[in-house]
Amino acid sequence: MNDFVAPLGLRSPHTQSILNSSILRKKVVRRRAARLLAAEEELFLDGGDGVRLLGHLSRQPGDRRGVAVLLHGWEGSAHSNYMLAAGMHLYDAGFDVFRLNFRDHGETHHLNPGIFHSCRLDEVINALGDMQRRLDTGAWQIAGYSLGGNFALRVARHGPERGLDIRQAFAVCPVIDPSNVLKAMESGPVFYHNYYVRKWSRSVRAKQRNFPDRYAYDEWYELPGLRERTEYFATRYYNFGSLEAYLQGYSVAGERLKALEVPSVLLTSRDDPVCPVTDLELLPDNPNLDIRVTRHGGHCGYLKNWKLDSWAEDRIVEAFLAGAETPLNGHQALP
Repeated sequence: MNDFVAPLGLRSPHTQSILNSSILRKKVVRRRAARLLAAEEELFLDGGDGVRLLGHLSRQPGDRRGVAVLLHGWEGSAHSNYMLAAGMHLYDAGFDVFRLNFRDHGETHHLNPGIFHSCRLDEVINALGDMQRRLDTGAWQIAGYSLGGNFALRVARHGPERGLDIRQAFAVCPVIDPSNVLKAMESGPVFYHNYYVRKWSRSVRAKQRNFPDRYAYDEWYELPGLRERTEYFATRYYNFGSLEAYLQGYSVAGERLKALEVPSVLLTSRDDPVCPVTDLELLPDNPNLDIRVTRHGGHCGYLKNWKLDSWAEDRIVEAFLAGAETPLNGHQALP
């Protein structure tokens, strides 16, 4: 996995980050992902305690190399650009591809009365366990972007003790310390802050429309920024005593990944404007955590040319192909 150096014209981290999620890339990705989308089927999964999560499964028409699971970032979805692009690459490589929506993402606000927050790890592990049973699969691999990368690392850390048979995890620009991510959003270019406020506001309104008697938080829309809005929900609807208690609830900093046993790759860039690269210093030494840092890439961008192909997707496929060929814990690669 050599260092990624973006071509001229694509070296700005902001160009990388914004183009990755742009309508321009959406048009390109949708066209390329036609076979993945044509093959997809909906799976409603049991998250435990009555929770239902929606995922999209694209099965191979014949033999498969294995199952690849993809997790999106905050306010993304199973149909985000990077999810479809990575999914298509993995599908072309012979994997069955499963793309999971977190609660209240991907037009699923109506499925569960409770509101999404980033500490809802249990329901994601439960849903992936349901997927594992229903697909009758083992030694599957998981990748996630941004908050999805954070979830992928936590699933890899805690999932095996609850029966998840995970061969490998791959996290692209994951949230490590949420407190520092929030500070970066407040001190960085204002368009990142405004982008997430705008997307979150749309999601919150969708939740309110579906459960008008449960969520009467009109004053939330008047709060000035992400910090105030996050604290409002954390202390009123998430049952946390403080904002910091909530943020620490899904942090992977400190010793939280010390006992990680699933081989995992963490790929991030020095110029990520959302998840500070300095947060890598907060991670423990663990031979199962392979940390790769590149010069360029922005936040989950890694666009390697003006065709808007992503170098990060190449690395995920490369890692998953190697994982599918390597027996682990007595499992042979799936046919």
